[in-house]
Amino acid sequence: MTALGTRGGSAAANPERTALLRRRVRWLVAFTIGYNVVEGIIALVAGAAADSAALIAFGLDSGVEVLSAAAVAWQFSRSDPERYEKPTLRVIAFAFFALAAYTIVSATLSLIGSAEPQPSAVGIVLASISIVIMPVVSIIQRRTGLALGSATVVADSKQTLICSLLSGAVLLGLVANALFGWGWADAVAALVIGAFAVREGIEAWNGDTCATPIGELMESRDEPGDATPDDCC
Repeated sequence: MTALGTRGGSAAANPERTALLRRRVRWLVAFTIGYNVVEGIIALVAGAAADSAALIAFGLDSGVEVLSAAAVAWQFSRSDPERYEKPTLRVIAFAFFALAAYTIVSATLSLIGSAEPQPSAVGIVLASISIVIMPVVSIIQRRTGLALGSATVVADSKQTLICSLLSGAVLLGLVANALFGWGWADAVAALVIGAFAVREGIEAWNGDTCATPIGELMESRDEPGDATPDDCC
């Protein structure tokens, strides 16, 4: 994989490419917000009807995705988005932590028997659709973020990837409950969501997103020796 410093530096040195990448970010943000608003509403309604901690957590994760995308949209509506890199990452981190807190508490309550989740055909279909769509969106976001050298776009791509991974966890939990009556599988799926949210919240807070702020790349583009040679993991 090409080192981030090389990619980002190339984009920063080419104003037309940078403008193109920023427009792509805005289109990705618009799609992400629209899709996740619909997904979140369906998941929350279906989760409430089935008393499913996993589905409700999945719906809340869609809300976090919307907040994350909106934060990136706000950042890239500025004329100098690199100035807003850190506060945008903080917003994304707070959203992750809020999701983790709610999800872990609700899943724990479900495990100790305060709720008995019911099968949800709507939830199974919804999770299946997300497994197909979200990885594609995440790949495009990540490549765009790496080309721009933007930590926030890469962080947002990881949030989108989490959405697809969690779709798989939710789908397994819902199918296990529907086929075998394993209500605990629903709560376990919710706990997986909570664990992912804690991890990604910490990484976003620390800025550990395998990206370098745009401003840094612009300052060092004429000094190849300063670029970090490490590949993004």
